[in-house]
Amino acid sequence: MKLHYYFARRFMTIFFSILGVFGLFQALLDLIDEMRRLGDELEFGQILLLVFLKLPEGLYEVLPLVMILATVGLFIGLARSSELVATRAVGRSGLTALMSPVLTAFAIGVFIVAVMNPIVAATSKRYADLRESFQSGNTSTLSLGAEGLWLRQGGEDGQSVIRASSANPEATELYDVSIVQYAPNGGPDLRIQAEKAELIDGAWRLTNAKAWPLSPGLNPELGAKVHATYDLPSTLTRDSIRDRFGRPSAVPIWALPNFIEGLEDAGFSARRHTVWYNMELARPLFLVAMVLIGAAFTMQPTRLGRTGPAVLWAVLLGFGLYYVRSFAQIMGENGQLGPIIAAWVPPTASVLLALGLVLHMEDG
Repeated sequence: MKLHYYFARRFMTIFFSILGVFGLFQALLDLIDEMRRLGDELEFGQILLLVFLKLPEGLYEVLPLVMILATVGLFIGLARSSELVATRAVGRSGLTALMSPVLTAFAIGVFIVAVMNPIVAATSKRYADLRESFQSGNTSTLSLGAEGLWLRQGGEDGQSVIRASSANPEATELYDVSIVQYAPNGGPDLRIQAEKAELIDGAWRLTNAKAWPLSPGLNPELGAKVHATYDLPSTLTRDSIRDRFGRPSAVPIWALPNFIEGLEDAGFSARRHTVWYNMELARPLFLVAMVLIGAAFTMQPTRLGRTGPAVLWAVLLGFGLYYVRSFAQIMGENGQLGPIIAAWVPPTASVLLALGLVLHMEDG
């Protein structure tokens, strides 16, 4: 038991050390990138805040690489200090020594999905809101319900509240649209009903629209006008819409089931979010596969040599499996694979492949 605890403690120490190094490099790269794009518009403190909010999402994406590097570091260290040889000499097999890192990786994966996932969702959403607020001085919100899609946008001319019965998957084309535009002083100024609204550069282009003025003392129907096309100014972009509507990672995993239900009730496709939800549930299993791959190539004694090529092969195989997982995710989002198959088959196959490599390396 003490031996397992010792291996687990060393593995966690190496894992968080590598994660810290990656976090430092990620923060520096983000700082340079944000200063290059926004240095002339924002103060340094505002840029630092954006970098801090963006950092968790960047670290979340590199966790499989950190896991495989931590495993490589652990077993190379144990081999060079002959601790792995001593472990085998007292009757403990390599598979027994591997139990602690595997269980630790699984526990870390569960913690990441349960705790870090909601943090990443909150910080990435806050990053998008603050970035838009710093650049344009306004923020936008988007929500879904059984009655359709609701969107609020702001600008120099006041706020606008948009409701649509349905939309395309990116929410850049809205159908059966109703808009209430508010004056800068806060009162309703204009009501618009349109058949379709398409987001173009700097505006929503409305098709077959009818506008009713809501000024005090004016009969709205008498002042109503019909437009074949009507452009409503907007500070929204396709990227900002996608960040709020199309990115499942912006929704905490605990809220995803209700969010998926809301999407389906509103008549939207929830396939992308369903695939993401299952992939997050399968993430601990994929991290275990990364540990097994790293161990398969680095559990041999260093006197046998070939440590460098072994590390390289471990990292390349890890990248290959990560690519297969991402490819399956794309196929699942496109409907070519079922959500369960797209999410669970790649990590399960990765574990079986890695376990086969471990058994081959250990027992020949």
